[in-house]
Amino acid sequence: MKRNLFLLLILFPSVRLKAQSYKKLTDSALHIMWDAKDTVGYRKALNLYEKAFLLYPKDVNEIGFYKAAVLSGELKENDKAFNFLNKLLAVNTSKNTTWNSLTSEYTKEEYANLLTDKRWPVIVGKAQKLKNDFFKNLSDKQREFQEGGLHNISFKKTEDGKSIYKKIKNFNAFTSKVDSKYSIKFKVTDSLNTSYFVSLPKGYNPKKSYTLLFFLHGAVQYNNFTDFQTEDVMGGWNRFYTKYAALDNVIMVYPNGSKKYNWMNPDDGFFMIPAILKEIKQSINIDDDKIFITGHSNGATGSFSYLMKQQSPFAGFYGFNTQPKVRNGGTFLRNIANRSYFNVSTDEDYYYPPNANDSLNVIMTDLIADYQDHRYIGWPHWFPQFDESEPVYPMIFRDISGRKRNSFQPTIYWECDDVKYGKADWVQINQLDTPGKSAPWKTDLNFNISKLLAYDTNKNLITKDTLLKAFSFPRKSGAVKASFSNNEFHLETSNVKSLSILISPEMVDVNKPVTVFVDGVKKLEEKVKYNRDFLIKNFKETMDRKAIWINKINITL
Repeated sequence: MKRNLFLLLILFPSVRLKAQSYKKLTDSALHIMWDAKDTVGYRKALNLYEKAFLLYPKDVNEIGFYKAAVLSGELKENDKAFNFLNKLLAVNTSKNTTWNSLTSEYTKEEYANLLTDKRWPVIVGKAQKLKNDFFKNLSDKQREFQEGGLHNISFKKTEDGKSIYKKIKNFNAFTSKVDSKYSIKFKVTDSLNTSYFVSLPKGYNPKKSYTLLFFLHGAVQYNNFTDFQTEDVMGGWNRFYTKYAALDNVIMVYPNGSKKYNWMNPDDGFFMIPAILKEIKQSINIDDDKIFITGHSNGATGSFSYLMKQQSPFAGFYGFNTQPKVRNGGTFLRNIANRSYFNVSTDEDYYYPPNANDSLNVIMTDLIADYQDHRYIGWPHWFPQFDESEPVYPMIFRDISGRKRNSFQPTIYWECDDVKYGKADWVQINQLDTPGKSAPWKTDLNFNISKLLAYDTNKNLITKDTLLKAFSFPRKSGAVKASFSNNEFHLETSNVKSLSILISPEMVDVNKPVTVFVDGVKKLEEKVKYNRDFLIKNFKETMDRKAIWINKINITL
């Protein structure tokens, strides 16, 4: 009977009760239920649930019916139990999963006293049908969401590279969508799936391109994959993203990560956000230059990690209560030069202390980085839980509105310690030269953290003395400083053995030769033509209709 409280959240995530009095009664009933030593406690808890149902009939929800059914079964009041179960299933819609309490792995444990009742197979059969209908509806909706769009683009053998470039750039044959809310199953490995939830603006127009914002959740080590998500993900702590995305016509995407596959650590799941983005781009009309990432806690660390490691698909990065570091490699702060970060920090955050944020702010100021730290006083790590966090969201969406990716910016800095993450817009590091001597301008930026916040056994926030480095650098890195103007590229390198320059007609005059200088030495001078096969291959890897690369120049040092 005394089950892990997490089950409640798994069965009915993010349900919010409306009436405060109903909430007080049912909260009391729930705590009495968990603390009960015998049937006396269970009886008291059930009485409170029934009192709440009687006094506040309009506020009764699925959690109440579910818990009342479990308690009635435990007390061997089978008539009451089946009455509550029928009411529970009666509130089932395509937006929730009330059937889950009768089809989960915990069913026989929770309803042990009902298993021999002749009504049991009937109620379970009803729940199973609702479950089957739910998943069929999900499958049908996913199929409808993924129809049309870039799936239909094709390239004839007779089309040359220039024609294909124009075809991609001008493509706009997206289709309308029946709904505005979609849960999409996503393949992580051959044997493992997760999901992401897409919320389209009201009146989505397939002829118009939209801004898209990923929200990355926190607590990845406690999270498990699910094959689907419901609209509950838009409520609770995410309610203000929902509110302001609707006002600004922004598409919201909520991926689901796990302890092993996520956006922070280990590296196994880091591919997921770019891969999900590639899927979405094929289905709906996204403005490739208006794609952003935000998150909270581990999710904010994930957002910061994409800024440091794989920023090319995105225009800007945001995070609440961020721990700004790369967990499985070096944190190369100079990489922010090509993008931006909007940080929301609080002074009572155990995840990252205010003095560490202060030290980072100093470095970002010295770098003249596009970095904002908005500090809120008197708030803990879970700041988004509180209504007082709402003023931050209009600021975020105003920032998003004013930002646009420029994949063809004339200067780039990029540093990596793993060539899997060697690309930044038009520069790609292909091979590192780690034994070589580093250039004087390539140094590790770091600082000491001397204070940490933590909660003691009485749940009081205390300050602890410590001495640790903000960042670790487990591997030697390579870096490139690059610029172009008037068909001429200049690159400075450090610990790089080979690299590539990606070429777009947005950057150079393809009718004239391109000249490349590396570390002051002229490496080549030649015309760069449209490479049909390269263009198609590169486009299919990203589905990007704006950062379209027609060829590349390979340089070995």
